[in-house]
This record gives sequence, structure tokens and C-alpha cells, in this order.
Amino acid sequence: MRRLLRRFIRFLLYLILAVVVAVVGLLVWLTIAEYRPADVENVTVTAGARHDTAQTGKLYKIVTLNVGYGGLDRTQDFFMDGGTHVRPDQKIEVEDNLSGLLSALSLQNADICYLQETDVSSRRSYWINETDYFTRGLSMGSAFAYNFRCPFIPYPWPPIGKVESGITTLNNLAVTSATRESLPVPFSWPVRVANLKRCLLVERLPVLGSQKELVLVNLHLEAYSSDEGRKAQMEQLRNLLQTELAKGNYVLAGGDFNQDFPGAMEKYPLPANPYWVPGQLTNDDLPVGFSYAYDISVPTCRALDKAYDGNRNSLTAYVIDGFIVSSNIKVNSVETVDLNFRNTDHQPVAMEFTLQ
Repeated sequence: MRRLLRRFIRFLLYLILAVVVAVVGLLVWLTIAEYRPADVENVTVTAGARHDTAQTGKLYKIVTLNVGYGGLDRTQDFFMDGGTHVRPDQKIEVEDNLSGLLSALSLQNADICYLQETDVSSRRSYWINETDYFTRGLSMGSAFAYNFRCPFIPYPWPPIGKVESGITTLNNLAVTSATRESLPVPFSWPVRVANLKRCLLVERLPVLGSQKELVLVNLHLEAYSSDEGRKAQMEQLRNLLQTELAKGNYVLAGGDFNQDFPGAMEKYPLPANPYWVPGQLTNDDLPVGFSYAYDISVPTCRALDKAYDGNRNSLTAYVIDGFIVSSNIKVNSVETVDLNFRNTDHQPVAMEFTLQ
């Protein structure tokens, strides 16, 4: 009996040792392989079927949409928001979501599209290159910047696995250059090694008949950090906006802020003890010479603690998608396109604008 007990204890010790070695080995590998982008990196810009030169006095249309990597339609929940899932069970579900989103974007007939959470090689989206999918489907020029790049994410269970994802700007206007500009990372080691490295995707467009540029800033800010992390990213955005306006440029930033725009919390109050609470944008976050452009009439994002049954009355909702524009840009209209969260947990926000 004692011999059996000793063997059992020895087995447990070996098992514990094997688990420790595996965990340490995984952490070492992820640390070595960690994505460490430079502060500023040049991004390749692909020209589309059209590449018109931006000009003053002309009406343009821009749309921003977080596509949720094609995996967050109304039937899905998400483990980081209180749900249990990471991806749809079948590839065809992702394909159907992408098809629906492409159709919705096509109907907008926009000159510029800001897209967030576009996977290019990820297990969670069945290895579909979504940036290429939207670029080809809309026949627009494109630029892509990574904000999530990890060879293996070991959580939850089953694990997420490999993720290569980021933000994509599609354009029918001529672009002279694009850069990926790193945002502060609010996480420390070891959480940092398998987490997002968020950024700003900055495109520069010449404006006909002037030395000015139209500066487009696509963004997807932090969702799960402390307020300090969000503030640090907003401060960097603020500095960029100020610098470009001081040069006399036109500046248009937009995307998924992961922060409610002013008035959203009052219109869409959160339930008691919500799993995720967005940050709150205020006018103090704006540099002098800038304003928000957003539509509060319908929500732009839903909570992912559970699947969506179509009942707005019981929906936890936010208005976290929109734009910041410089004072030399006239906002002619801004509208949230109500798709009732059919193919993603976000809704498109469309804005018509004129360079003055």
C-alpha cells in the first residue's frame, strides 16, 4: 500500500513538473515571439480602381465600421464580455457575416471606409484575409496596420490560437503615404505578450491646389484596460490632432473609440452590475479646433454577454463609434446605419463632409 502511495505521489509530482515546464516554456516562447512594433512604421498603400485627388468644396462620404472579424453576429457572445465563445462553430458563418457586411458597405457608396478588427490570418476567422476580401469586394485602395499579432493565444478553452488582425482604411482618393503609429500599451509582462498592441493608421492625402493635406486617422482604442490606459491613448491622439491642425491640414479621425460619446450613457443607461463599462468621452478630451461627429439616435455597439434576440428594450447598448473632425471640415450629415447587429456587434456610422 505504501509503495502504491509513493508511486502515486511520484506521478503527481512528475505531472505537476510537466505542467510547470510546459507553462514556462510557452511563456518564454511567447515572450521571444512578442510583437514589438516601432513607434512609427511605414505602411504599404494599394491603389484602387479610383484614386481621385481630394479637393475643397466637394462632398465626400466616409463610413466607419468594426467588422468584429466576421465572428460576432447576433447569434454570438464573447468570453471577454461575459459570454463563453470566441468564434463561430463553422467557417461558413464567418463567410456569411463578411458577405452581409460587404453588401452593407457597398450600399453606402463611400469614398473612404475605416474598418476595425479585420483579420488577415487568424484561427478565429478560419484564416480568411478580411482586408483583402473588403479591398477586392469594394474595388478601393487600401492600407492595413496590425494591432493584434500573436502566434498563439492560450486562453480561454479551447484557446484562441494564432491571431493576426488590425485596422484597414479603404479609399477612393489619392494617398501619398500611410504610417502605423503605436499607441501606449497599458499592460505589463506577462499579460502584454499575448495582448493587443493598438495603433493609429494615419493616411496623408494631397488637397488639390494647396500645400495642405487631408490627414485620415483610423483608430480602435483600448477596451479592457484601466482609465489610465485609455487616457494615455487619448492623449497621444490629441497631440497628433493638434500638430496636424497647426500645420493647416484637414484632420479626420474616427473608428471604434471603446468610449461612449457625450449623451450616450443617458440615452442608453447600463444595467445594474454590467460586465463591461466603456470609458466616457467628454469635450475636455478634444483639442481646440476639433469637434465630435456622431449619431445618438440608435446604438452603434451591443454588449456581447449573450446572443442578441432582436429586442432593443433588453439590449445593453453603447455609442462608441464615430468621428473627431477639425474645424476646417464641414460636417454635412452623420448617421448610424441601423443593421440591427445582424453580422457584427457594431453598426456602420456614415458621415458626409466637405473640406472648406
